[in-house]
Amino acid sequence: MRKLVVLPRAVRVVGAAVLVLGVAACGVRVDTRGNLPDPERLAEIEPGVHTRQQVFEIIGSPSSIANFNDETWYYISERTETFAFFAPEVKERQVLVLRFDGAGVLADLQTLSLEHGRDIELVDRETPSVGNEITLLEQLVGNLGRFNREKQ
Repeated sequence: MRKLVVLPRAVRVVGAAVLVLGVAACGVRVDTRGNLPDPERLAEIEPGVHTRQQVFEIIGSPSSIANFNDETWYYISERTETFAFFAPEVKERQVLVLRFDGAGVLADLQTLSLEHGRDIELVDRETPSVGNEITLLEQLVGNLGRFNREKQ
């Protein structure tokens, strides 16, 4: 008789825990990623005056460096919000672009935001494959008798 009293209570506790976790999962999660320098430190940098090494010492290492030359540095930061199980939505993005000349002196400083971004369209084409598509049953039946038996 005592087990009947414990079982409903345990079910209620588990049910309450599932309910609490379900409600918590539906909240908005905010993620901030990236490396944006402090605005006060950034104000110290002047194009035509500071070198690559001086910029590194003042604001730190960049998030990324251009692929084909090291004359462009990028400092990237992004804030996204995720509601429940839906895909994250980008709410804010900032990209600081620093360009250096051939002598390693800062030539240009540019700040880009989310509005400067462009959507990239993915290609939906598929590469055709040669051969027949067979079903699972055809695969199973087709393999019967193909096994090599050891000769004794």
